[in-house]
This record gives sequence, C-alpha cells and structure tokens, in this order.
Amino acid sequence: MKYRFTPKPLATLFIAPVAVAWAQIAPPPNYDQRLSDVVVNATRSGTPLDQMPLNTTILTKETLEIAPDQTIDQVLKNVPGVFLNDVPYYQKDPTGQSINVRGLGYGRTLVLIDGLPANDAFYGTVQWNLVPMSSIESVEFVRGGVSSLWGNYGMGGVININTKTPKNSSQDVTASYGSFATGNVSASKDLIVSDGMQMRFSADYFSSEGFQNYATISPGSPSNIKNGMGTDAVKNSNVRLQNYFKPSQDTNGFLRLGYSTMADLSNNYAIAPNLIQTTDVASGSTTQLDTNKKVQVNAYYQATNFYKQTANNLTVAPYKPYINANYTDPYSTLGASAQYTHDVDVAGIDQYIVGVDARNISASNQTNNLAASGVVNSVNYAQGQQNFYGLLGQLKSRASAIPIEATLGARVDSWTSQTPTYYNANSGAAPTYQGVPNKSKTQLSPSLGLVYKATADWDLRSAVYQAFHAPSMNNTLRSYGSSVGGWYLANPNLTPETMTGYEIGADYRWKSGFAQFTAFNNYINNAITSYKITSANSAFANSLCSASGISGCVSNVSGSGYTNVNYYTNQQNLLSRGLELQYHHDLNPHWGIDAGYSYTRTVLTWSATSDPINTQVGGVPKNMANAGLTYYPVPQASLTGTVRYVGNSWMSTGSLPVPAYAVIGLKANYQVTPQASIFAAVVNLLNRQYVTFNIASQASAYQSGMPQAITVGARMNF
Repeated sequence: MKYRFTPKPLATLFIAPVAVAWAQIAPPPNYDQRLSDVVVNATRSGTPLDQMPLNTTILTKETLEIAPDQTIDQVLKNVPGVFLNDVPYYQKDPTGQSINVRGLGYGRTLVLIDGLPANDAFYGTVQWNLVPMSSIESVEFVRGGVSSLWGNYGMGGVININTKTPKNSSQDVTASYGSFATGNVSASKDLIVSDGMQMRFSADYFSSEGFQNYATISPGSPSNIKNGMGTDAVKNSNVRLQNYFKPSQDTNGFLRLGYSTMADLSNNYAIAPNLIQTTDVASGSTTQLDTNKKVQVNAYYQATNFYKQTANNLTVAPYKPYINANYTDPYSTLGASAQYTHDVDVAGIDQYIVGVDARNISASNQTNNLAASGVVNSVNYAQGQQNFYGLLGQLKSRASAIPIEATLGARVDSWTSQTPTYYNANSGAAPTYQGVPNKSKTQLSPSLGLVYKATADWDLRSAVYQAFHAPSMNNTLRSYGSSVGGWYLANPNLTPETMTGYEIGADYRWKSGFAQFTAFNNYINNAITSYKITSANSAFANSLCSASGISGCVSNVSGSGYTNVNYYTNQQNLLSRGLELQYHHDLNPHWGIDAGYSYTRTVLTWSATSDPINTQVGGVPKNMANAGLTYYPVPQASLTGTVRYVGNSWMSTGSLPVPAYAVIGLKANYQVTPQASIFAAVVNLLNRQYVTFNIASQASAYQSGMPQAITVGARMNF
C-alpha cells in the first residue's frame, strides 16, 4: 500500500503532520533526502532551508488544509514564537489585526504577500482578509531581525505568504459553512494561454454573524455588555487577477490587480460599523543576465479608504447607545525595488546581492468627536507622509576547510516624516494649528548568520543582527478616545526604535522527523509605547488634552484627579528573551505527532511611563505550547486532533491577570474522488469558556476566547 507524501523538511513546524494531499499518492517522506528541496524566498536570495541561520518555519498548502482553524491568523497562532490570541481576525477591529513575534509587540513584524510588503500603511497592522485561505500556497516564517534585508518592520522577523499560481486551465471551488452563520465561498480559474502567458482569477466572499467577545465570565463581567451591544458581524470580499508572462527567453514578469472590502461591527454596536476598501496593483520582472546573474525589479501601489465609527452609552436614563466619534482615514503607499544577484565562486564568496528600494506613505486622519445629540463637539485633523529609502548588500560564503556557511548582510535606511497639517477645533472656535518639525533618521542594520554542519544529521546555527521600526502614522496622526476606553493622543514627534539581538539554535533530523531548538535575546531602545498618564501628571495631561481638542478629555483630567489619558512616546526600553522548540515524528505510516513550545520573558528595563520595569509585559504569556496527533486509516482520509495551551499572563503590565487555558481542535478530511474532497472541523471541541490574552488597560476590555465552532465544507477541482 502506498501512502501520501507531503514534503516536510527540517525547521518546519506542522500543526498537523503528513497531510493528505488532494490528488496525489506517493511514499512516506524522507526528511534527510528532501531537506534541501525547500527554498526560502523571504531571504531575497532563495536560500535553501537547511542553510538558514535564523529559526524558520514553512507551512505548506497541505498543512493549512488540515488545520482545524479556518483563517490564516488562527493557524499562525499555533507556531512557536507567535503571539496571536484566540479571537479570529474578523472579530477584531481592523486597527487591531496585527501579529506579535517573540513578545516584541504588535506591528513590529514584516508581512509580505508574494514578496511585496503587506503591512497596513497607516496602522502597521495586517488586514488578514486580504489573504483568504483558499488563495494560499504556502507560508514562510523567518524569526529574528531581518532589517538588513527588508528595513522597516524587520524586528520580529518576516512572514511571506505565497499565493497560488496558474498550473493548468482548470477551475477550483471551495465552500464552507459553520457556527455563528459563518460561511465562505471561493472560486478560481486558471488559464494557460501559452507558454509565455498564464492567468489566474480568484474571488471569495466571507461572512459571519460572529460571537460576543466581551468577556461575561471572571475576570470579565456581564456588566461590560451595554445596551445596543451584540455580536461582531462581518462581511469580506476579495477579487484578484494575476498575470504571469514571459516577454523574452530570459525574462519573466507578473502583474497583479486586487480589490477587497471589509465591513464589520467589531466595536460591538450595530449602529457603529467599520468599512475598509483597498485597491492594490503590483508588477515586476526577473531577467536572467547569465547563468549566474539576474536582475529583479518590482513596483507596487495600494490605496485604502477606512471609515470607522465608535459608540458609547448614555450614562443617564434612557441609557441608549449613541455614536461618539467617527474617523475618516484615506491613505496610500507607493513603492519600488531593484536587486542584482550574482552567484560566484571567487575568493571564498558563493553569492552576493545588492539592492535598492523606496517607499512613500501618504495619509490623513479626520476625527469628529460627537455629543449624544449628534452635534460635533470637536474636530482633529492631521495630514502627513513618511518616506523610506534603503540600500542593501549581502554576501554568502561556504568554507572549504570546515563545514560552515556564513551570511553577512548590511543595509542603510533613510527615514523622513513630515506632518504639514495638524490642527484641532472645538465647537464654535477657530482651529488651533500646531507646527510640527520634520523628523528624519538614518539607520544601519547589519547582520551575520552562521550554520555549522556538525554531522549529516546535526546543524548548529547562530545569528546576530540589528533592526529598526518606524512609528506608524496611527501613532503620529490619529487622536481618539472615549470615557470608557480612555483618550489616546497622537505624537507627531515620534522617531524610529532600534533593536539589537542574537540567537543560537540546533537542528536534528532523521528519516521520519526532526527536532529543533532556538534561544534568542532581543533588546529594543526607545521603544514606542502608549504612556498612561497618572493623576500625578494631571497638569501635563491637561495641556495635552487642551491641545488635542477631544471633547471630554479635559474634564476627565480635572474631574477627580484621576486620568485615563494615553500619550505615545519613545520613553522606554524593552528586553525579550526566550526559547522555541519544535518537534515532528512519523511513528509509522498511520500515525504522526507534532509538538511546539515557547518560553518568552519580556520586560521593560527602563521606562519613563507608569509601567513597572522587570515585570512581564501585557499580552505576552511566558509559556505557550501546542501538540498535534494525526491518524490515517486509509490514504484518502485523515483525522487530526490538536491542543493549544496558553499560560498565565497579564493584559496590562503587572495588572489585570489572564488565567491559563487549553483548547482542543479537531479536523477530518476525506478525498471522495481525485477531484473532490470534503472536510469537517471543530474549534474549541469541549466548548470551554475562557478569557484570552490581550493588551488593554481596563477590565472592561477582557475578551472571551472563541466558543465551540463547527465548520463543514467541500472543495472541487475540475
């Protein structure tokens, strides 16, 4: 009997192992033979997986298909080193859909789609609805500082999502439906016009009535749910057109067009919807100048319009909800890059690359603060832009005397920020304009990685690096707030933060599995933080509130001496240390197991804010673990069980505790015919009620984890 093959090389975590491919039968995998077949494109130099000096995970298409979770963010949350809570992206406000790697904080990890930046230009977050599961071929996840390659956002690492490309002139349809009226329909059409022209058209629609994610159990309270609050309904749509062409024998090119929308009620009020609309265009080419030389050129443009409303409840009878603010955020990003790669064998150098890239982000924010009657109390408006220019180089060398491979990289980035318009206007008063000086910084980001081939089965690796992250325009332009959640005041004078770090690791592989260990140490200077001003700083808070023009902010400060005012600053340093373990073993052709574990100790070593130092920061559980067990009764079927454990944590540093919890998932696949498959999945199999970890400064922000959710679906290829 032959069994299905899924290539799963060393340094690859599998949420559930030995996935059933939809229409391919082959012998079991041999890790020792297949390891070098996987190439990591997120390195900009096509590095084989067994030569990676940084801890790297590859999620294959088969891995994604058998994961119980139904969205890419919830699959990624099971990878060691990733901090995403147990609330799917569509239950969260679009401004909060991000990713935290190694406890370094949200918005400090670069996400790419097919090698081009995907972080939101204004918020720095990741709009996961742009990459539906049906479009993903694989995911590359490289941890550690990668600013020497990619510049901004390169602190936690890089996640490169590879989407599906045309393979033949066929159609693919996937549909699923489940709990909370959650449904998804996707369709794609591949068209092979000729050897020099291929096209892929894809579209999907996702909707859900959602669940109530405000916690109703301890340490949350039913009183946190106010009149007018309900579940987090959402509707997403995506349309994509991908064109791949070959204008000459030595040149390959692409052109991608996309449009997506997301409308949701993640504020929990049916009267306060969010609407985000995004149009994007990307193109590029790769020209082979010689057998060992090539040039790559890319360009991309993305335009987004985000309209957001927030709501509150009247504090006196009849306690009705009302819109207390609305925000209009139009923004765009325009970027381009060029890279030259030369494979050589001269003076100990095997390969070198040089490259340049540039990016411009332009954005504005208008905030209307409203009274319960609907009258505009005050207006905040800011408009600005940021520019990024980078020059990079990298050398790869393999020693002949000893089995060691070295990668040396360096990049110089120039960052500028301009905020020409920044004003506040109270009702009936003239606008108050604030003069904001231009900001700039030049940053050097070097890196060195080593891989030592100790034996045929053992690899030892290490890396040192420096990385940087610029403030998002959300931090510099957008002031907002309410009497419930507090007031958050923008700071257009923020500057980039800098991280230095190192890691060491070991990989061991055998024919039926692998084990991997990584230890890391990362230190951020001048980390951007939200500074919660205490009553001792009420005079400072009063001046900030007066300048912001936000209605109610001043009265909050001067009312009883208590303040709930938050101001973005660079005034803290952060240290994150930890361990990451991954393991896979095919016990026999019918059974496979996986396991992962991370220990992360993240503290502030210095802070001018009220947050305590040397205390585990909010939103970072110290201990997280996952395990998976897969059974193959026949080659056409698989049954996978997973368990996810999250240890005790804090929401706010040193306060608002979040108890530990464990959640079980289940997924079954069955291949009916070579062209048709069906599946069923359960998230939170035992329907455990729990609060999930988060970052927040008030008890009313506790979130309940996802309740039991059952999904059934089918896929056809014809």
